[in-house]
Amino acid sequence: MKWHPIVFEPIFKERIWGDRRLETVYGKPLPPGLPIGESWEIADRPEGESRVRNGPLAGNTLRWLMEKHQAELLGEAAPCNGRFPLLVKILDAQDVLSLQVHPPPEAAARLGGEPKTEMWYIADAEPGAHLLVGLKRGVTREVFERKLRDGTAAECVHRVAVRPRDAMFLPSGRVHAIGAGLLIYEIQQNSDTTYRVFDWNRVGADGKPRPLHIREALESIRFDDVEPGLVDAPERREGNVIRRELVKDALFEASEERAAAPVLRPLGDGRRPWIAPASREKPKSARPAATEFPSSRESSP
Repeated sequence: MKWHPIVFEPIFKERIWGDRRLETVYGKPLPPGLPIGESWEIADRPEGESRVRNGPLAGNTLRWLMEKHQAELLGEAAPCNGRFPLLVKILDAQDVLSLQVHPPPEAAARLGGEPKTEMWYIADAEPGAHLLVGLKRGVTREVFERKLRDGTAAECVHRVAVRPRDAMFLPSGRVHAIGAGLLIYEIQQNSDTTYRVFDWNRVGADGKPRPLHIREALESIRFDDVEPGLVDAPERREGNVIRRELVKDALFEASEERAAAPVLRPLGDGRRPWIAPASREKPKSARPAATEFPSSRESSP
């Protein structure tokens, strides 16, 4: 089978902390009247399966591609529990997200969840926007549990100011929350296991507090993960392209490339899937848009 770049339709997720900027910034056709917090760009999950939009494979899902053409699609890359190994989202956070953690492999095995390591790339940030990542120096499990009981757990978490083009790597076990006023690309291990440990005492769309998973979260948090910093990725020029290598991990690699004019380039080396942002519609801001992610087997992540 001859492969070509595959474009997928986004899957929109309503979230209490979401907004409408995926529509106003990226031109996405959001369902009317709902706060949309997530656009799943690449997904092979029971909760959402990406559907091919273009070419002879149009109408088929990523699940179908994995079932029928896994070896061709992945090359040397390994699946994740039989599914495509990555989940890629764009997040629109009008409000702060819950304080949460994704379990490391050893905790996930005990708790019946899925481990998840991820990264965030800041696409847009309002003035004063920040992330909450890792613990402040000196915070022990005992201190954290006490702060949970008195409703001041946020005092334990390290705050990092961010601006567009910043990136943060989040290994599993790192407690975190996305602050308000951020548009973020989220690239992650194919898992949707999230343990909320604190939710700012707010209620969900049904008027009730959202469920917390305090026991599971406490078993998952790495209490020696103290005050992590943003990704330090120096720029280097490759011809007309300025490149930054943001993440180089066993689970995935991610880089940022910028060019003053369109550049033709090969889609990787044919060993692993390669995912890149592409716009179907011209965005309504000057910032780069990513409404779908074409993927080619003749490339690497």
